[in-house]
Amino acid sequence: MSELARGSLSKMQVQLEAPVQYAFRLNDELVPVNPLVGKTVRLEFLGAIHCSHCGRKTKSSYSQGYCYPCMQKLAQCDICIMSPERCHYDAGTCREPSWGEQFCMTDHVVYLANSSGVKVGITRATQIPTRWIDQGATQALPILRVATRQQSGFVEDLLRSQVADKTNWRALLKGDAAPVDLRAVREQLFASCGEGIEQLQQRFGIQAIQPLNDGEPVEIAYPIDGYPAKITSFNLDKNPLAEGTLLGIKGQYLMFDTGVINIRKYTAYQIAVSAF
Repeated sequence: MSELARGSLSKMQVQLEAPVQYAFRLNDELVPVNPLVGKTVRLEFLGAIHCSHCGRKTKSSYSQGYCYPCMQKLAQCDICIMSPERCHYDAGTCREPSWGEQFCMTDHVVYLANSSGVKVGITRATQIPTRWIDQGATQALPILRVATRQQSGFVEDLLRSQVADKTNWRALLKGDAAPVDLRAVREQLFASCGEGIEQLQQRFGIQAIQPLNDGEPVEIAYPIDGYPAKITSFNLDKNPLAEGTLLGIKGQYLMFDTGVINIRKYTAYQIAVSAF
């Protein structure tokens, strides 16, 4: 077995092709992952975690890659990242107003995706289609463009009364969800939630929340030779080795014949990648 690279791990780089193209990011080095499908691959945790923001060594990773002090002070680790409707930028209490202006006070897209079933989600307009790929969606459709992250959170909160907003990761790794007519789902949501959308438009302005009635679904295929017979997760904190025949890649998951691993979970971990 030969070592391909080592360094601080980040979530895999993705590119929308047929199938999606993946690359490990270890410090500044990119290692293509698609050619490793079908081969024996080993990920070894080297025992150190360095905060992805400040670089200090930390015993534990918080909010996927940060030390505790950075997790406490960075806007990107605040509760409103997980619950955008709780944004407190307008209250003047944003941890980093300049960061909020760049990443939150900008166009967002509300979308439908089919990963383990139909779900609603939000992302910055610049993160399409990366967000869909990271979630393992096989179909996706933008349905509204919204002026800010908080406002997109209000729209998502409205729509999730009718459709799920979470992915079942175990179902995701057992096979592709059955195809869905996302345009029909969009029309059903607009009909059932139309009054609520109009109320949000009255509150924030009609230009702030715009339906995307002419959007076309995007189909996404992943590099997969097969799915694991049993969904068992590797835990690098308990066992520093994740090794097996790489069956495929979906979302940010590597699927081995011996288990699965969510690469994003181990952001900032010092990792050595080997294969033969």
